[in-house]
Amino acid sequence: MSRARAQGGVAADLVSLSVPRTAVAARVLVSRGTASDGEVFVVQRLPQRDGPETVLEMLCRPEAFFAFRPSEGKTLWLVSKAHAVSVSVHGQPSEDDPARLSAMRRVGAELRLTEGPKLVGWASVELPPDQTRLLDYLNNSPDAFIRVWTEGATHYVNRAHIVYARPLD
Repeated sequence: MSRARAQGGVAADLVSLSVPRTAVAARVLVSRGTASDGEVFVVQRLPQRDGPETVLEMLCRPEAFFAFRPSEGKTLWLVSKAHAVSVSVHGQPSEDDPARLSAMRRVGAELRLTEGPKLVGWASVELPPDQTRLLDYLNNSPDAFIRVWTEGATHYVNRAHIVYARPLD
């Protein structure tokens, strides 16, 4: 058997072992101001808990790129997380664990991003009682992306693309 054919067989086997994913309608804003509607993909089942992966969990995984399929084409983009300013999903956040909701505090925020218009919304902050300011939330989050929600959408914002933030409370 030829080497190319053997490698093709291995590639086919790897494809069959891929993790099933679910498409989530989203708007992706990347550096240089390009915003596109389409779909991002989250893992259908996680080993550590029931249910699908959240968009925030997908963005905070250590991989440097995520898959995005723009609405106007079938070509898949592999978007650099470092250049993703924000990923926005229609609707309110539904990924909060109900048991943790009572420990969270809502903090109003205005964010000026490197690209696009300013973002005004709320963050659900889960920090110790003496660290509930917007500054604490921005500085203490171990993840590259934070979640801010507005009346119509949930925005997953890359902290590296926040020029400044202003508390609204």
